[in-house]
Amino acid sequence: MPIYSKKYECLSANALKKLQDERLIKTVKNMYDNVPLFKQRMDELKLTPSDIKGTQDITKLPFSYKSDLRDNYPFGLFAKPLSDVVRVHASSGTTGKQIVVGYTKNDLKMWSKCVARALSAAGATKEDIIQISYGYGLFTGGLGVHDGATFLGATVVPTSTGNSKRQMDSLMDFGSTMLCSTPSYAMYLSEEISKNNNKDKIKLKSVVLGAEPWGENMRRQIEEGLSVKAFDIYGLSEIMGPGVCFECECQNGLHINEDNFLVEILDPKTSKPLKDGEVGELVISTLNKEAFPLIRYKTHDLCKIMPGKCSCGRATRRISRISGRTDDMLIIRGVNVFPSQIEEVLLSDNHVTPNYQIVVDRVNNSDTLEIKVEMNEEFFFDDVKSIEIVTSSIKEKIRSVLGLQAKITLVGPKSIERYEGKARRVIDNRVIN
Repeated sequence: MPIYSKKYECLSANALKKLQDERLIKTVKNMYDNVPLFKQRMDELKLTPSDIKGTQDITKLPFSYKSDLRDNYPFGLFAKPLSDVVRVHASSGTTGKQIVVGYTKNDLKMWSKCVARALSAAGATKEDIIQISYGYGLFTGGLGVHDGATFLGATVVPTSTGNSKRQMDSLMDFGSTMLCSTPSYAMYLSEEISKNNNKDKIKLKSVVLGAEPWGENMRRQIEEGLSVKAFDIYGLSEIMGPGVCFECECQNGLHINEDNFLVEILDPKTSKPLKDGEVGELVISTLNKEAFPLIRYKTHDLCKIMPGKCSCGRATRRISRISGRTDDMLIIRGVNVFPSQIEEVLLSDNHVTPNYQIVVDRVNNSDTLEIKVEMNEEFFFDDVKSIEIVTSSIKEKIRSVLGLQAKITLVGPKSIERYEGKARRVIDNRVIN
């Protein structure tokens, strides 16, 4: 068990509840006193900080939304003056006005500890060489994991994204033992390492992957391709960055850093609480952030609370891996479709690679669904009949899972664009009037 979280992870349920209660009460007061939008919503509900006695009162509090962050760009939701803020991060802004978040010195220390727990749970120690291939800069991934690895005492190789030849040279020349990146980029590096016959020259033991959803089939392919164990790490800029939740050696759900974050799983339509084991929207409240606290933030991510205790011995609750997003859901001919459903089908067929694109269009007032997927090189030059068999098989599996007919287009190896950051899997060409 990681030394950095041993005291916290050994807390009794009562002790953890008391700590969460104290921190929630403090956070609510900080926001009520310093964040005008939060005070306005509390006043509309006829609530004051004194009405919140502990986590049992969380459902009384108002929700927070990504639109709040955009509407109050850049610093309107900060609870501390900029003189106390030592760093800001921001989203890419690809879907609208970027969101900006801030951190005090204490916030950065808390963040570093959370990430150190995650890396330690994946097997990292101060003896490891951790290559960080997340983007540095305003994106939270690079610097967030960097600080956590530094707190752990490991040797950090801050390669950032891009220049894949340099990435592979660093893996081999520096003897990196852990890689941190997006899962799609780990798959790309795996392909390049295999193509150049360099697999026996790398010393990786594990990879810690996040920033985009990925399924068990992709995990298996990454683990086989790099001869490592692959661990999921979850976070989002609005809440902190990577390290909100993390997988342990059991790879059976992500442990929540419950001393710093309070998690709810709610029905996406009604916002009513769901029971453990039921899939719903992940809603997170920060308990220990000073500069940019958030209460009941609706993440749009879909998961569930894992029932029971983990066999690793940690007492913290776990969420399942993210299965999709409420705002990523496609409605095609009246059917709800999540890209993760399509990915699982494709990754179960060894004739194709994990590189694919989903193209949705509208022809003659009817939605069309096309799935472009790369063939494995060893099957690409097979006869036409074999290709037709693979296409028909995938098409039938998609129909069985989604209840929809889809056009399956098999394309040549390396023909779908690779992304060093988050992969762009969905292209929706429909025009909504």
